[in-house]
Amino acid sequence: MRTGLQVFSSLRGYQRGWLRPDVLAGLTVWAVLVPEALAYATIAGVPPVVGLYAAVPALVLYAAAGSSRHLVVGPMSATAALSAAIVAPLAGADGGRYLALSVALAIATGVVGLLAGLARLGFVAAFISEPVLKGFIVGLALTIIIGQVPKLFGVKKSEGNFFEQAWGVLTHLGDTNWRALTVGGAALVVVVGLKRWLPLVPGSLVAVLLGIAAVHLFGLDEHGVAIVGHIDAGLPHLGLPSGLSAHNYLDLLGPAVGVLLIGFAEGLGAAKTYATKAGYEIDANRELTGLGAANLGSGLCSGMVVNGSLSKTAVNGGAGAKTQLSGLVVAALTILTLLFLTGLFEKLPEATLAAVVIAAVIELVDLSALRALYRVWTGRLGSIYGRAARPDFLAALAAMFGVLLFDTLPGLLIGVSVSMLLLVYRASRPHVAAVAKEGSRWVDVDAHPEVRADPEVLVVRVESGLFFANADYVKDAVLRLCTDRTRLVVLDAETSPFIDVSAAQMLDELRETLWRRRIQFRVARDIGQFGDSLRTATGAGSVEVYPTVHDAIDER
Repeated sequence: MRTGLQVFSSLRGYQRGWLRPDVLAGLTVWAVLVPEALAYATIAGVPPVVGLYAAVPALVLYAAAGSSRHLVVGPMSATAALSAAIVAPLAGADGGRYLALSVALAIATGVVGLLAGLARLGFVAAFISEPVLKGFIVGLALTIIIGQVPKLFGVKKSEGNFFEQAWGVLTHLGDTNWRALTVGGAALVVVVGLKRWLPLVPGSLVAVLLGIAAVHLFGLDEHGVAIVGHIDAGLPHLGLPSGLSAHNYLDLLGPAVGVLLIGFAEGLGAAKTYATKAGYEIDANRELTGLGAANLGSGLCSGMVVNGSLSKTAVNGGAGAKTQLSGLVVAALTILTLLFLTGLFEKLPEATLAAVVIAAVIELVDLSALRALYRVWTGRLGSIYGRAARPDFLAALAAMFGVLLFDTLPGLLIGVSVSMLLLVYRASRPHVAAVAKEGSRWVDVDAHPEVRADPEVLVVRVESGLFFANADYVKDAVLRLCTDRTRLVVLDAETSPFIDVSAAQMLDELRETLWRRRIQFRVARDIGQFGDSLRTATGAGSVEVYPTVHDAIDER
């Protein structure tokens, strides 16, 4: 794989036959992106037009630096919610400072992303486990939805966590503006219905246009239905936001890492999904660079944080996009929107915008994934690998309730902390299997209860390297597997690629413990560093080592 600087790599070797599908895909994505960008900007707490400001540089710069031919980068709900959670405590009630800090956060996220890409840190996405990320996204989606419900009902929004906001909605139901609810409910039906029965029709755009038409026809804004209001036409201011010091940017660098991590993980998943379908590779380091460039460009163009979008990437791929030319088409159409069409959206009801957000985000409430984790825990696999299945489900719940109870940013920290704890937990508690011979292979007797093992011989396999964190656990597990009839324990080391001094000393202690119980202990099939480290740490001959399990058993 080439690792040098590659610019607009998806356009290399461009074929004339790709032009039509790329342009059509660009038109389709634009119809979805414009209303969603306006909606996601409201999640971030900034003027709706900021979402359009962010989209243009994000699309162009990702196309230049990223490795995916299909990924669409722009404002997204998860990072928009994170932005709001980060900026609100720093800005207080100052609206101008809030906007400046939101733009600065995009710049800080871009700088962190570029540095991470140059340092080739693409592997860090693996440090947020999929269950934790799933739980975090579900909690975040529920928080976003409950934050939009007051706009849908035309009632006052309550502050606090998810449950406090939900209680606030219930207590204000008597103040519902039925006109706002009718407009918002109709928009929700339109978006969801078109997505299900006419997926090629941009439901968000249709709902937005119908909402604008309803305001003009029935004067809804004069009857208490809130509308977006004035939107500045024209292109954005270029450069750094005014009124901020270097200290403000430094304060945002830490939170920017969290924004980048979530945005990177979400975008990388979308990019890999469509790369697999189209048969090309994704470079994680270039994805970091592309995401960093997109955020830096967004911030310098008065935009908000951005990341890769699974839903818009699905629209792009489904419309037949071949290269990032489709993204460049979307960028050009968005510029035309800023120049000539912003006035159209000034009469957009906030209830309609809330419906667009809810329809887009509700797909992220993937309770079926949580049920699947629960079934793994409680089903047959859970009974065999219960210790391994339990942490995944509990970690997903911890991340989800972390967001619901403590808000977005603390929830993210809880999710990352749980990921790290899960990593340590798994490393410290590897699966220690008693194995028996079935034909020419050794199989786990718990997974294959039909296989009969010699009651006097216990062959164990540790499905991990042996080191200080799991040494005592492995020792206790082997002793628990021994019975009154056991006379020989053989550690099949083929699945343990390494061992450190602490674990080597543990094996020597295990040998002595078993010897006092009149049980012999041997190691078989030591590979590479395992055997060398074992002999160095315990002394030659302290623990008997054999080339195969058969040899270890036959020497009885």
